[in-house]
Amino acid sequence: MSSVQHQIMQQARQAPEGALLAPRSFLHLGSRAAVDQAFSRLARGGELVRVGRGRYVRPRPTRFGRRLPSPEEVVAQIAGSTGETVVPGGASAAHGLGLTSQVPVRPVFLTSGASRTLELGRQRVELRSAPPWLLWGPHTREGDVLRALEWMGEGNCSEAVRSVVESLEPEQRTRLFLACAAVPSGLARVITRAIFPEPSESAALPDA
Repeated sequence: MSSVQHQIMQQARQAPEGALLAPRSFLHLGSRAAVDQAFSRLARGGELVRVGRGRYVRPRPTRFGRRLPSPEEVVAQIAGSTGETVVPGGASAAHGLGLTSQVPVRPVFLTSGASRTLELGRQRVELRSAPPWLLWGPHTREGDVLRALEWMGEGNCSEAVRSVVESLEPEQRTRLFLACAAVPSGLARVITRAIFPEPSESAALPDA
């Protein structure tokens, strides 16, 4: 192992588990060509895994061999390093809420950045560019409800949907109701019907 490779691995081991490593962050160790070559050799040797253009991760050593970080850990690192908003896609949100038993074949995340695909070993992870309204309420239950209902489509205001919406805290339902000002009209209709299953002139916002 060359001196540059050795120094890259020394510094990579000090980074948090699941951290994304970029050759440009190691240019203090040598020329861009030398650093790129060192990363390529480390990837061929299994010390690092290339997950996307200019992005690598270090596998975790375990008693059963080396294990890659989870998709959730990697996208969290992407969000932290780029400032993007990244959230699970609608299918994952719907599954997590119990609205579908269908398990997504490929992990899909919505992002405020550019669309791209990552490769974690044999697993492909899709980051799909999404409009701001679909990224509303990141990492909140009410945000997951919005994304799940968008994925399910208009006409799916079932008892299961109403039950999930009713399980929200009053302030969460209020935030979801107010978010309808920015979502497409079809989705707004599904959400408000779930919040107010029997619309009437006397219907009011849930008490916050």
